[in-house]
Amino acid sequence: MLSLTTRFKIILSVLAVILVTGSFILYKRDAGTPDGKNEILIKALMQGLNTGHYKPEKIDDAFSKKVFNLYLDRLDYNKKFLLASDVQKLRKYETAIDDQLKEGSYEFFNLSADLMEQRTKDTQAYYREILSKPFDFTKDESVELDGKKLAFAKDVPALKEEWRKQLKYQTLTRLADIKEEQDKALAKGDKVAKKTPEQMEKEAREKVLKSYDDLYTRLFEVNRDDRRSTFINAITNVYDPHTGYFPPKDKDNFDIAFTGRLEGIGASLQEKDGQIKVMEIVPGSPSYLQGDLKPGDAIQKVAQGNKEPVVVEGMRIDDAIQLIRGKKGTQVRLTVKKPDGSTKVIPIVRDVIVFEETYAQSAMIDDKAKIGYIKLPGFYADFDNNGAPSSAEDVKKEIAKLKAAGMKGLVLDLRNNGGGSLADAVEMGGLFIDRGPIVQVKTATGKAVVLDDRDPQVQYGGPLVVLVNSNSASASEILAAALQDYNRAVIMGTPTYGKGTVQQFFELDDALPSQFDPYKPFGALKLTTQKFYRINGGTTQLRGVTPDVVLPDLYSSLELGEKEQDYPLPFDEIAPANYKPWPAAKLDIAKIKADSRNRITQNNSFSLIKQSAERLKKQSDNTVRSLQLDKYLAEEQQSEAESKRYEEAQKQVPTLQVMRLPQDLQAIGTDTAKVARNKEFLKSIQKDIYLEEAVAVIEQDMI
Repeated sequence: MLSLTTRFKIILSVLAVILVTGSFILYKRDAGTPDGKNEILIKALMQGLNTGHYKPEKIDDAFSKKVFNLYLDRLDYNKKFLLASDVQKLRKYETAIDDQLKEGSYEFFNLSADLMEQRTKDTQAYYREILSKPFDFTKDESVELDGKKLAFAKDVPALKEEWRKQLKYQTLTRLADIKEEQDKALAKGDKVAKKTPEQMEKEAREKVLKSYDDLYTRLFEVNRDDRRSTFINAITNVYDPHTGYFPPKDKDNFDIAFTGRLEGIGASLQEKDGQIKVMEIVPGSPSYLQGDLKPGDAIQKVAQGNKEPVVVEGMRIDDAIQLIRGKKGTQVRLTVKKPDGSTKVIPIVRDVIVFEETYAQSAMIDDKAKIGYIKLPGFYADFDNNGAPSSAEDVKKEIAKLKAAGMKGLVLDLRNNGGGSLADAVEMGGLFIDRGPIVQVKTATGKAVVLDDRDPQVQYGGPLVVLVNSNSASASEILAAALQDYNRAVIMGTPTYGKGTVQQFFELDDALPSQFDPYKPFGALKLTTQKFYRINGGTTQLRGVTPDVVLPDLYSSLELGEKEQDYPLPFDEIAPANYKPWPAAKLDIAKIKADSRNRITQNNSFSLIKQSAERLKKQSDNTVRSLQLDKYLAEEQQSEAESKRYEEAQKQVPTLQVMRLPQDLQAIGTDTAKVARNKEFLKSIQKDIYLEEAVAVIEQDMI
């Protein structure tokens, strides 16, 4: 992240002056009351948003409608609480939220909170009544699982019917699990008591009842401040998806996750569309090493070891985080919904982050020629000047080792690299060119600042391929874009995430003057304050980086990336920086693309990936599921068979000859944990069809 600049310090000072002059009367009038604190909070936040945000919103009726729709989605995304008549009551305020924000009023919010609290009490009786009787799974009926495609129930009977279908589906999934577990045990000859269909149905229903009892215990613990945070973030997210309010407790959670001090699974989460979604996997974390949890996954249930899972849909995100966190060595089982609509149970053993896994690692691929490989999980830096590693310096060292070992080409792997230090991205770009601009950074009102590589030395000037995918974001996109603009490297993979913005944290307690001390703490505001621009003038925002060679990807047809977020900042362009393309022999991108296309066409694994991507797209679009047991099991078996077919095809991928350099093996030594991680690292490279194609590009078109 960028350190605070002088401009941001000035914004804090201006904000403090505004709050002193604009809110002092309020402070005097409402001293000591919760309403007074909340009024100060919303006015402080609005001043901060409109003073510091890259693109401040005009607070008018159009803004009010955006807030209303976003908040309504988050209030009851799956439409299982509010009635159509409730929504009509709320809709009276659809164009009034802007006026209430200017006044510091929470009238609309208070009505919404009152309605949700009442409907939560009402629906508790619904699920208990429905789950008291057996379900008929021979009846041919279905359920819609996508809340966006549902309408709010017109009356209580219609709402109860929606609840019945939801509960029947959740009982069905548990029944299928119980049946599968019994069938496997009997097939192995285990001595287990065979349950009747009626007994299995009853057991499944009781499990659903327990999970909802637990869920409602937590729902009744949700207080007004929790609900208010949801409302406030609907306001901040209209500015852009990365701008948000962090109450004091949530800010503490963010700090723990960001600094990596937490013993847990190493995934950053976000509440979106009524679901808890994985936004980022921390390199070196248990989730990263386990490998199955991916950005975009929605966590539905959390289980401690072999215990019964707890439903987290509809849960406060901080409560869900508490369930997922735990002591080192304990297991958590996450039931997640993948972007394609499939469901998977992922077991993860909690641990501290293995920091060695977050750093750059290299290997030598011994094919027709020696091809160096560097994997960079993130752009890390020594922010505190305490001697911590720097990603740019580490990549420089890995290049030196690979050059000494005789490499003829290099693959830099930025796949699943979510970014990090901007300074390191700039410095790293300079390793591959003599000197010149790497990226442009612009505030809303200022001129673009060009960040240059000023070092004339080229650490590596040979054939270079950069691998990216849809989870390559921010600093990864900056580096890939710069090397593409210089015509210095071939960018391969899938289009990147498309995040071209910079965020800064503003501690509200620091901004508010001392007369507001009795009300503190207020929490923090995360603001989007700058945008990145390529040296060719375009931004990576929304569009990301389109690879020179686009490779088939399992999730390529699904809706992922910044462009799928609510209210992202737009793509735009500024004047290009003054730069000259790489002076060495110009890359013949047209020939490289044609040759790669021919190889991909003849590659069975890539063909199967294309087929699987089409199948996943169909599954993702089809959000209606059968509530008939036989049909449901048949659908699950077909999906599992397709997955196995894909997995088997990956085993047939030619094995690359990969080795670690002697000095790396010496550093690993006989440490059993390091030996095991090294084995997994090499295994991941040996059967990587994307890396195989990158090697082919270097050997056949660049050397």
